[in-house]
Amino acid sequence: MFLFQLPEDVLFLVLSYLDPRSLCRLSQACKRSYQFISRDVVWRKIAKDIINTGLTRQGIDLCPSIPLKDRVRVSHNWINGVCRKEILLKWKINLLPWIQLDCDVLYLSQAANISAYHLRAGGGKFQNKRVALFSGHREDVCRFTLTDTHLISAGGDGKIIVHDKGSDYSVEYYGHNQEVNCIDCKGGVIVSGSRDKTSKIWALTPDRFGQCLHTIPMYDRVWSVAISPSLCTFVTGTACCENFAPLRIWDTERCHLVSCLGTEFRRGAGVLDIIYESPFQLLTCGYDTFIRYWDLRICSRKCVMEWEEPHDSALYCIKTDKNHMIASGSSYYGVVRLWDKRQTRCLQMFQLAPTTSSPVYSLCFNSTHLYAALASVLYSLDFRTAGSQSWK
Repeated sequence: MFLFQLPEDVLFLVLSYLDPRSLCRLSQACKRSYQFISRDVVWRKIAKDIINTGLTRQGIDLCPSIPLKDRVRVSHNWINGVCRKEILLKWKINLLPWIQLDCDVLYLSQAANISAYHLRAGGGKFQNKRVALFSGHREDVCRFTLTDTHLISAGGDGKIIVHDKGSDYSVEYYGHNQEVNCIDCKGGVIVSGSRDKTSKIWALTPDRFGQCLHTIPMYDRVWSVAISPSLCTFVTGTACCENFAPLRIWDTERCHLVSCLGTEFRRGAGVLDIIYESPFQLLTCGYDTFIRYWDLRICSRKCVMEWEEPHDSALYCIKTDKNHMIASGSSYYGVVRLWDKRQTRCLQMFQLAPTTSSPVYSLCFNSTHLYAALASVLYSLDFRTAGSQSWK
């Protein structure tokens, strides 16, 4: 085709005006057109404007090994709710599981233990049996978080355990006298929050390993914590049962109160999950049924966007693709919702447990799969399924 004899910069400009359907049709014209249009640079603008393609708002590619053309194709399945639901794991008693995804390894807490499972290449199922088991708590694990080298767990026994991911070595931290509901770790610092109405800062560096650096009285039960990517501050989310703002930002080094987020939380509107997207942008959810989007550059007293759960259910967990999409887990019937930040209404809804009233306690996703942990089952939603060719 004469079109592909044009200089590359001119050709890229021409192709930038085409939508995915037109690009795919043009790629079928000849071998030269197929090879040129398959390049990531052709699809980059489209991929950044749609949900969950692995491109962040800052332009960072989280999934460089997967061609952008394929990710755009799968993204349309997320938008249209086209997926295949599978049960990855079931257990006999109701638990409060927590899951984290680290590349091709899925970590799952069940009672007092945390198991690690390798995911099959190109698929969302487990490879045979678990590859690692992390234990040491006398009561259930409430939350855990991952770093490159460690898994840090918080338990109902008041302990924090730092596990080495590559060996059996672990260290126990003692400091809370009731269950530790939440934990986060970044840059050699651990922040924990407990039912004992305190938040503590711990050292993870070799020279101060296991040392409690600060204890902050919160005067309310702490349900969630998150450390800013800048490491200078962290946020605590409390039960909102006392006369204190449930969302507060603290200075990591001095532990001084920096600011409070929001002013109109009703009593009992506890904050159950907090996700930072950048040092000045974060998402929160909880018992008051709202997802709130905060931009600290604009105002800390009022969120810039909010989305309400349509069925008036508490929201137990949220995750974001760091661009346009939010996934939330509700308190009834295993409901997972997908949200586009540019819209006010829910984008898609998946009812994973229509016959049981189980919350979605935790969820995580990558560009092709979403994983959701309910009281007695772990689900996978595979978005690479049939129907992905519909936009061609």
